[in-house]
Amino acid sequence: MAIFLNADSKIIVQGMTGSEGTKHTTRMLASGSNVVGGVNPRKAGTTVGFPGGTEVPVFGTVAEAMAQTGANVSVGFVPPAFAKAAAIEAIDAGIPLLVIITEGVAVRDTAELYSYARDKGTTRIIGPNCPGIISPGLSNAGIIPADICGPGRIGLVSKSGTLTYQMMYELRDHGMSTAVGIGGDPVIGTTHIDCLEAFQNDPDTDAIVMIGEIGGDAEERAAAYIKDHVTKPVVGYVAGFTAPEGKTMGHAGAIVTGSSGTAQAKKEALEAAGVQVGKTPSETADLMRAIMVQLAQAASA
Repeated sequence: MAIFLNADSKIIVQGMTGSEGTKHTTRMLASGSNVVGGVNPRKAGTTVGFPGGTEVPVFGTVAEAMAQTGANVSVGFVPPAFAKAAAIEAIDAGIPLLVIITEGVAVRDTAELYSYARDKGTTRIIGPNCPGIISPGLSNAGIIPADICGPGRIGLVSKSGTLTYQMMYELRDHGMSTAVGIGGDPVIGTTHIDCLEAFQNDPDTDAIVMIGEIGGDAEERAAAYIKDHVTKPVVGYVAGFTAPEGKTMGHAGAIVTGSSGTAQAKKEALEAAGVQVGKTPSETADLMRAIMVQLAQAASA
């Protein structure tokens, strides 16, 4: 069991024939993902060879790719200026899951395509500006390294790509059910709350790690949701305790104004909801490791 992505997922890659698309399609295939096609109108009807003798067909549209392969996931490596149009095409085709890796998509474009997807009601968007999603041992849609962590019973949702990788590595002795990098832009498709709800309902996820960062109020809203709806143990980490006020730090959404959006405010909100919050990623992993030991002991008692 996993959330959003499993062994039955059939993946197409929008922008597969570009340098980034080709590189990461190679890595997805190597990790066992079922990549069934690429999309590029200029190269429709051709195939792309990958290591191991795998030949992946290229289609002219997402709709054509879905009709011929049964694809239910699309991963987008389309340049920022064309990312909105590519996403709208995937949404119009009714793709159930759309993972937008592209960084630098205009916030207005993201807001419009997210609203469009919500009105259509058929497509879940992860991203943009994200590393994607991985259910170790089952499937990998995006750029998350597949060899740093195996399958397990911990769910991970993170704004930060690099902290996604670090937390997976730190908890490799327990493993992950699914790790979702939701992205750090001001407007994103799938939120902490969406993932918390899915992990809460997943019978094969026992505990949850939530990684946030300065800026906005997503973590405060997630804390309120945890307090009211999540019964599984949650540990958290908030990046940016030393960030100077009023300065954008890395992600477009990571900006602090006054006391709003600070790491300390987010930490306090999470702790008030019963979430243990680590001061560092390693301390956060230690908190989760202790919880997993407690759960194992309770199960064997």
